Amino acid sequence: MNDPIPLAQELIRCASVTPDDAGALGVLEAALTPLGFRCRRLRFEAPDSPAIDNLYARLGTGAPNFCFAGHTDVVPAGDASAWEHHPFAADIAGGMLFGRGAADMKSAIAAFVAASARYIGKHAKPKGSISLLITGDEEGVAVNGTVKMLGWLKENGETLDHCLVGEPTSMAKTGDTIKIGRRGSMNLRVSVKGTAGHAAYPKLALNPIPIMADFVGRISAWKLDGGSEHFEPSTLAFTTVDVGNPAVNVTPAEARAGFNIRFNDLHTPDSLFAQIEAIAAAVRHSHGGEIALIRSVSGVSFLTQPGAYSDLLSKAAMRVTGTAPELSTTGGTSDARFIKDHCPVAELGLPGRTMHKTDECASIADIETLTRIYEAVLELYFAQ
Repeated sequence: MNDPIPLAQELIRCASVTPDDAGALGVLEAALTPLGFRCRRLRFEAPDSPAIDNLYARLGTGAPNFCFAGHTDVVPAGDASAWEHHPFAADIAGGMLFGRGAADMKSAIAAFVAASARYIGKHAKPKGSISLLITGDEEGVAVNGTVKMLGWLKENGETLDHCLVGEPTSMAKTGDTIKIGRRGSMNLRVSVKGTAGHAAYPKLALNPIPIMADFVGRISAWKLDGGSEHFEPSTLAFTTVDVGNPAVNVTPAEARAGFNIRFNDLHTPDSLFAQIEAIAAAVRHSHGGEIALIRSVSGVSFLTQPGAYSDLLSKAAMRVTGTAPELSTTGGTSDARFIKDHCPVAELGLPGRTMHKTDECASIADIETLTRIYEAVLELYFAQ
């Protein structure tokens, strides 16, 4: 298990497209058990969402408990014939490992295991515990994965002291970026209802399209903020505007739109929604009609304050790469948004240039570098 590449290949050969496990967690169990980890499979389900298999593995029983977290599920590969290397063959060519999940994030999980094996080989059991929290639902609706696992840990007296997520956070080279926070994400659906009518007699109807246009214009002109100490400015992007009217002589009764907000630590979902409702009220006052808003929150912004933990991770990366990493909060959401409520969490993984793309791949050298960084993290963590 000291070599991450064969394990990464085994994991990639499991076509674990969310919500299917396809044997991936079994591969992990088989790798971790001989190292002394106690492995527990956790299967959760809920109405209107698929059942998900998850894995919690722990070596040791004492504190502190250092946790590696990640996911074995992957996004669909699409048309396999469009790939130069089959998405689930785990081919190696030109120093690259190809396959769905090579970058996001089966190679990082293999590096978790290899780094742990190397540490155990040198030190036997740590002065504390090493654990792995692995879900099969990160690329899906994230209902029956990490959230449920964290609840199970709390109910069963399992405490995580620090966590490192293996998402592909690096930019140009492995170890150059550590995520210490993430922006929040909120999706909104807006519906404007008017009164349908004949296009030749617009005064006899209430056309929702101009009302929606005014709403879209006001929301688009809204500058949310100028950024904060650790975060870039929040962003707002419309994702759809739809009337669904095939007739040329009828004005519709309803117009619909959707938009996404990625927000920093200057906002909460409630504070943003209150401002959006105020804009909608102003539009209603100007035009009439009915405006309905529905929101869904994928996660709130969070920050692991720079300090002892980020310093340790930076030192580990510098020990291997010779370069100080950037502490960043850019990008989308990850399961770190759930873990942050339980312990300090950061993210460090491979470069993500090819994640979710055709011919997704990771450099063999990068995977080895990441393994060495994870090993250095364990060395520094348990030396303290």
